[in-house]
Amino acid sequence: MLKIDIQKTMLSAEGNTNLQVCSEIQENELLCLFGHSGAGKTTLLRILAGLTKPDKGRIVFNDTVWFDSEKKINLPPQQRNVGYMFQDYTLFPNMTVEKNISFGQKEKNKEEVDNLLLLFDLEILKNQYPEKLSGGQKQRVALARALAAKPNVLLLDEPLSALDFEMRLALQHEIRKAHELLNTVTIMVSHDLQEVFHLATSVIVLKNGTVINECKPADIFKENYTPNYCCFTQNITEKTAQTDIHFPTF
Repeated sequence: MLKIDIQKTMLSAEGNTNLQVCSEIQENELLCLFGHSGAGKTTLLRILAGLTKPDKGRIVFNDTVWFDSEKKINLPPQQRNVGYMFQDYTLFPNMTVEKNISFGQKEKNKEEVDNLLLLFDLEILKNQYPEKLSGGQKQRVALARALAAKPNVLLLDEPLSALDFEMRLALQHEIRKAHELLNTVTIMVSHDLQEVFHLATSVIVLKNGTVINECKPADIFKENYTPNYCCFTQNITEKTAQTDIHFPTF
């Protein structure tokens, strides 16, 4: 279980915003952080990864305290065993696909790298460099590299945002595959309602740094948070109607 109770002042074009999150995320949960740009989604991921320090609060994974402002505990990223997939994938341009994945390992194991290449259909591309890869191929390499570290928590920052609608649909099962392989907590940032609906087991909705709802994915469609959300829901509905997608029943 991942317990989060933090506060952090965020700087924005509109001035200071206070990010305040208090939540418990269960093991095997695939949680989606949903909300507009500037709501605090990426900041929360960076806090969990140990890349950004909260102003105050506490973060505990199982029995390990990652952060405690009162006790002055703040574990560095390498001691949190977190896999972080950045929005732009951040693959090393001078490394092949195979070496990019291997780089994520704490202890080098070629057999495990070979298994990840097989799992994400990257065997034929293992000697290619990132510049030769498509967006979908880069996404799979970045996921495989994040998994290579065998993280306790997998953090995904809008992993499919750079792809077109059809490609996002085709690659969503890779996210599910990665989550099931880890069998632990996965936290994904998204502003795509269709993505949330298909992948998440639970959702935290953020607005201006504040949690305004914690719910199941299906409940997102019942709430009209802003006019933009309503328009986006309609847009997703129109697109999915054209692609013969069958939504699961909750």
